[in-house]
Amino acid sequence: MKIENIGIEQLPQPPKFRKMIGPSFILLGMGLGSGELIMWPYLAANYGLGIIWAAVIGITFQFFINMEIERYTLVNGESVFVGLARKLKWLSPIWFILSTIIPWMWPGIILSSAIILANSIGFLNSKLLAVGMLLLIGLILSFGKVVYKTQEHFQKWLIFLGVPFILLLTFWLAEGSDWKILADGLTGRGDGFWWIPGGLSIMTFLGAFAYSGAGGNLNLAQSFYIREKDYGMGKYGGKITSLLRKKTNDFPLEGKTFVVNQETLIIFKDWWRKINFEHALVFWLTGAVTIVLLSLLSFATVYHQTDGVMGINFLFKEAEVVGNLIYPLIGRIFLLVVALMLFSTQMSVLDATSRITSENLVILNKNKFNPNNLPKFYFGFLWTQILLGVLIVLLGSKEPWQLVELSAFLNAITMMIYTGVILWLNQTSLAKELRPSWWRKLILIFIVLFFAGFSILTLVK
Repeated sequence: MKIENIGIEQLPQPPKFRKMIGPSFILLGMGLGSGELIMWPYLAANYGLGIIWAAVIGITFQFFINMEIERYTLVNGESVFVGLARKLKWLSPIWFILSTIIPWMWPGIILSSAIILANSIGFLNSKLLAVGMLLLIGLILSFGKVVYKTQEHFQKWLIFLGVPFILLLTFWLAEGSDWKILADGLTGRGDGFWWIPGGLSIMTFLGAFAYSGAGGNLNLAQSFYIREKDYGMGKYGGKITSLLRKKTNDFPLEGKTFVVNQETLIIFKDWWRKINFEHALVFWLTGAVTIVLLSLLSFATVYHQTDGVMGINFLFKEAEVVGNLIYPLIGRIFLLVVALMLFSTQMSVLDATSRITSENLVILNKNKFNPNNLPKFYFGFLWTQILLGVLIVLLGSKEPWQLVELSAFLNAITMMIYTGVILWLNQTSLAKELRPSWWRKLILIFIVLFFAGFSILTLVK
């Protein structure tokens, strides 16, 4: 493996803000099916809203982590994986391949989608449905003209249509007392407890915290998405195109950076201001509001009424109550929207993990794996994961909750590690004028310590 030095090019001017919106929709879509729709509403249904403060803190943590990932690619036009490989050699790609495949190989999200969809349409075999949905994801990602654009358009339409529908239900069904309890929960006050309810395992809490947003190595895929959106020096990077495209693109791993002077600093600050606003608006604000209100909907409809149901089954009870309070068809539509969101999340997860593993494979041995063939490696990993998912679905448990919970915990561990590593990368690789400010450094250090503390508590207990 030999990673070349970064070249020098002109830092382009940022476009109008509306043309920059996009990458954060994909990252938000990854979180919709894990934290927003499953874990936090489940906790609200069983433990109340006194824990909702952690969801807001969790997605705030991810905002700051993601911005440091974006910072590196904005400046150098390459993924953080390439930058880390220059410093950590073979250790970096091996770690990221394993820490991506192992936590995300469990198809709990698509199995959840299939079970919900099967229940809403009266289809008896949810496993067969899950297999068909996995294969459909593979076809969508394989035959779109440009994979990133396919993802962006799909997520935008889903969020624009699905999220408002579910949030309208919340405003319709939540009473004044529910909003008061929500306000208390945002300050950590619950029904007979403060901060964390008794009986909730630390593993479940840490997993939900990690899933307040995309979670795990998925956040690192923001490196790819802003490059393909031509953010900053990402303009000079390659793009993964359709499997049917015969022509091999020039796909350099190494990026381009710019000479730091008074003129380029002004341009950089303009980029930095706009991408912070884009991510804050789309990922942080939309994500936080969605988590909070979906948890409020769960609390307002099924708190203390779940009859001891486990895992995603609380969603069926929630849909039943929604149907009884409004109209039966609305409850069924609720389940269909949730199933579609989960399907979309699984598609984004497979795209992100395939990007991460394929690029790190090339980084590991550029002599054996030609970077220009990276799109082929991407599709190879994509279909390998799909077939592995099919096998696990056919041989595994019918209840996906354990798979989701296990994946969430493993991803919390990976987040603890790469948060510190990304801070170190930016601090040692970027020009002094482009490095994170002191207060952002303190936030990232606190995030590492937070995840480390709860990880140790989980392992001890």
